[in-house]
Amino acid sequence: MACGFRRSIACQLSRVLDLPPENLIKSISAIPVSKKEEVADFQLSVDSLLENNSDHLRPDTQVQAKKLAEKLRCDTVVSEISTGQGTVNFKINRELLTKTVLQQVIEDGSKYGLKSELFSSHPQKKIVVEFSSPNVAKKFHVGHLRSTIIGNFIANLKEALGHQVTRINYLGDWGMQFGLLGTGFQLFGYEEKLQSNPLQHLFEVYVQVNKEAADNKSVAKSAHEFFQRLEMGDMQALSLWQKFRDLSIEEYIRIYKRLGIHFDEYSGESFYREKSQEVLKLLDSKGLLLKTIKGTAVVDLSGNGDPSSACTVMRSDGTSLYATRDLAAAIDRMDKYNFDTMIYVADKGQQKHFQQVFQMLKIMGYDWAERCQHVPFGVVQGMKTRRGDVTFLEDVLNEIQLRMLQNMASIKTTKELENPQETAERVGLAALIIQDFRGLLLSDYQFSWDRVFQSRGDTGVFLQYTHARLHSLEETFGCGYLNDSNTACLQEPQSVSILQHLLRFDEVLYRSSLDLQPRHIVSYLLTLSHLAAVAHKTLQIKGSPPEVAGARLHLFKAVRSVLANGMKLLGITPVCKM
Repeated sequence: MACGFRRSIACQLSRVLDLPPENLIKSISAIPVSKKEEVADFQLSVDSLLENNSDHLRPDTQVQAKKLAEKLRCDTVVSEISTGQGTVNFKINRELLTKTVLQQVIEDGSKYGLKSELFSSHPQKKIVVEFSSPNVAKKFHVGHLRSTIIGNFIANLKEALGHQVTRINYLGDWGMQFGLLGTGFQLFGYEEKLQSNPLQHLFEVYVQVNKEAADNKSVAKSAHEFFQRLEMGDMQALSLWQKFRDLSIEEYIRIYKRLGIHFDEYSGESFYREKSQEVLKLLDSKGLLLKTIKGTAVVDLSGNGDPSSACTVMRSDGTSLYATRDLAAAIDRMDKYNFDTMIYVADKGQQKHFQQVFQMLKIMGYDWAERCQHVPFGVVQGMKTRRGDVTFLEDVLNEIQLRMLQNMASIKTTKELENPQETAERVGLAALIIQDFRGLLLSDYQFSWDRVFQSRGDTGVFLQYTHARLHSLEETFGCGYLNDSNTACLQEPQSVSILQHLLRFDEVLYRSSLDLQPRHIVSYLLTLSHLAAVAHKTLQIKGSPPEVAGARLHLFKAVRSVLANGMKLLGITPVCKM
């Protein structure tokens, strides 16, 4: 890929260096677009060839680059060879570059960048991604929103790369909060409110019963007894719990649909209440379960009795905990999916929890614990709707839609839209996702509604606007010009910059596939949009000779195609009008 240019360069280098081309491909990288005109297209880092040499044996990379460049020759693919700071640089024949890149983008369509030789050594795997995971009855807060969009991105990327992905939403649908909720509903619940707005009503009941339980010991005792009844399989308690769960999932599915997100499986802690008892027996049989004075059971992870490294796996009354249920879930998923990798997308506050779960799986004798991975993320501060604190994800979605509709109504260039609400939501979600994905996932960030909705600068609104504008070009001129095209016409600096940037898409995808960070793709798409904005002003289609107009239209079509591909990976639905 990179349209075969990287492999062609690697083959020439392999003859000179006596190394297989496969060993060289990842050392050859596309050069980022520069404001200087006519930079080379690819470079080989000499440093990467000398990785095995210790520092004091390492020769001067500048000298090595010059020696290597002298042994290489230009050919039908490479038109110029030069050296940089420890690099050998290759310029691709301009006519070949233009023709091949545009042809490849159009031919590969949604697979452009994914068929690259960079991924050729990556076998297809079975991957489980657990993400979103809201707690039934508690706030579906911004942390769950982050887990939802990050997990969706990771699942999209893995799927695009050909892996078999299972998306799991592991609900917080068990535990002591259900003792409180069951008691609370008996005291403060209304059936009609539960049916009309389940998430809101359960949350209100939960808040109210928590206050009561803090002041009234008999309420706290009832809650404890209700949860024990649940754990023992009491039919009446289970029936009420099942109703809460079913109504909540119905609401979640409706909200996820608005986000354009689906799950293959809705499981939850409740699935593992019985299996967690089997986990406790297994821990006990291996001599890993230690009883404390309080009657709880712990697993010592330090190996030397350090209490700070103990993980509690059972309450004094014999009921299970979050960690026990996570152990049972991991074992069950291995049996069910035989996964190569399982990724948990949860905030960085849960790092210790996952370290302990993975460590316990290991000491229980499950070698596949090595295949489990936690992708942590930071906290979002300052996300409030106009009504005050954010309670549910739906409040955020409604706020996005409302503000975006107001923004669009105030802009003179806004087109007549068939469904302005849907467009507003898609543009608003793009704005939200880009703000979230621009930095390192682990970083906390301060949310700003004003920054989200800026139409200029590096925002999701700008990406959507660029996509819609390019789509409009195709609609206006497509029929007339796309057949009369001579790509050799595209020699202007603006055209070359775009083509060089399109060359880099596979590398950006490769980098994101290694560290699961969406920011590489975000940065790439924003640069592509800026390059397209400059080209749109200077490379006129109207009034140009047919073959020039056709070539330019092909270029803009390629930009729109790659822009759409990247946005979809991030979980953004591109709009064609706005």
